[in-house]
Amino acid sequence: MTEATPAFLETTINAALILVSGLCVLCGYRVIRGPTIPDRVVALDAIATNVVAIATLFALLTGRGLFITVSLVLAIIGFIATVAVAKYIIEGEVIE
Repeated sequence: MTEATPAFLETTINAALILVSGLCVLCGYRVIRGPTIPDRVVALDAIATNVVAIATLFALLTGRGLFITVSLVLAIIGFIATVAVAKYIIEGEVIE
């Protein structure tokens, strides 16, 4: 963080990083133990969203804009993957 950043903001970002990381672990459990395929797809989508949040929080913590670009790319990849898996579940194929 920069020198002008208050200490409470750094503490809040660190707490948010720990919280979101814990949520990724819980979603990973749902991916492994999910009773149905849609449950697993939703859990994977939640993991992708949490990874985007982690990259954004890390960008705030370090002050580097590169992590914002990484989070945007991860969000796009997560969206495309979710749409592809949903289409595969419904139609049985991704590309016609």
